[in-house]
Amino acid sequence: MQIEPESHVPIYKQIVEHLRSSIAAGVYRPGEALPSLRALATDLRLNPNTVQRAFDELCREGLIESHRGVGMFVGRKGARSAISKAEKTVQQAFRKTLTTAFAAGLDAKRVRELFDSALGAARNKAKVRS
Repeated sequence: MQIEPESHVPIYKQIVEHLRSSIAAGVYRPGEALPSLRALATDLRLNPNTVQRAFDELCREGLIESHRGVGMFVGRKGARSAISKAEKTVQQAFRKTLTTAFAAGLDAKRVRELFDSALGAARNKAKVRS
């Protein structure tokens, strides 16, 4: 997991997004344990309270469940919920981007070209990380 301290996105939100994406991608499956709070905080060199805040948010969303004295686990509906949340976030970003593009006078064909280019770049970046 990569944390970008210089990012405008709070660190706990970066953790939330990473874990949400990992659950949606099947890295963590329903019923599977997540890394412990202390282990994650140590690995990322963060205050445990920051990791706890991320876990709390994921619990509120129903993606993970706390089993007292045992740890954090992906909830039964975790993957489905994570995918749904990711789709909503992507759709909102698309709407905002399209509004900006059309306000700038770009036509649908040019927007499609830009999208295809960005999609290719994102796929290449994802392959490099793997």
